[in-house]
Amino acid sequence: MNEQELRKRLELLRLEHRDLDVAIAALTAAGSGDQLQIARLKKRKLSIRDQIFLIEDNLLPDIIA
Repeated sequence: MNEQELRKRLELLRLEHRDLDVAIAALTAAGSGDQLQIARLKKRKLSIRDQIFLIEDNLLPDIIA
């Protein structure tokens, strides 16, 4: 992937991460008894966060101090 594609992917992942955060908060606030669904959403959110970190690491140049 080139830099432009990575930046687009990063933007989409950040959006999905925020959407999952909202969904988890809504399910929790509603007192939903579906703890399995909430756990799956949290696991997906963590996976997306890891992908975001990998892309950011690829985009930022290494600085040798």
